[in-house]
Amino acid sequence: MNRIKKLKKIRIHHEGTNILITSAIVLLAVNIAFYYFIENKIPFYILAVISLVLYLLMVNFFRCPIRLFKGETEKIVVAPADGRIVVIEEVEEHEYFHDRRLMISIFMDITNVHANWYPVDGVVKHVQHHNGRFIKAWLPKASTENERSTIIIETPEGETVMARQIAGAVARRIVTYATPGEDCYIDEHMGFIKFGSRVDVYLPLGTEVCVEMNQKTTGNETVIAKLK
Repeated sequence: MNRIKKLKKIRIHHEGTNILITSAIVLLAVNIAFYYFIENKIPFYILAVISLVLYLLMVNFFRCPIRLFKGETEKIVVAPADGRIVVIEEVEEHEYFHDRRLMISIFMDITNVHANWYPVDGVVKHVQHHNGRFIKAWLPKASTENERSTIIIETPEGETVMARQIAGAVARRIVTYATPGEDCYIDEHMGFIKFGSRVDVYLPLGTEVCVEMNQKTTGNETVIAKLK
């Protein structure tokens, strides 16, 4: 199947539709009440400005730009999220591989797009959700202690890659679209994390790293590594 064929072209992510509609109704009702039932209009003007700013921040959070990776995807690992590189190191991975892996972590702040893309082409071999804590996502222990979802992908070349969605101090819901046994492609959405968090990618040792610490990434565009 062509990797473009399954792409969902959306501008506002469907995960935010209900939240945005409900918020609009509530904010509108509150502002109308202030306008008609409070004689002094200054509180209304202040509330209206605050409501507009708050709503625009929410719309910004749930935006989902259409992105197509430009170039060949063979052995390429792209950033699964917008954000900033906070970890590049070899670690012991104890959940699935039980060996040493190269971990690259991307931290998303509240201003970033929070849709997640598949980092590689391949077949989804395993998906598992773990309940956990909600400590700050940039802390090292967040990778193993926070609520998280793990997606294992086998590439066409036979390499195995793990992508891990991690909740943060504010995030309270991780959405994962991956299903074991299905083909997955760069350009497709892997999931969504609501209100701040992080995505870790675990790669085989010897993988060529193409990013640096604190570098900003663009999901589905920035090449973070090349598999051997």
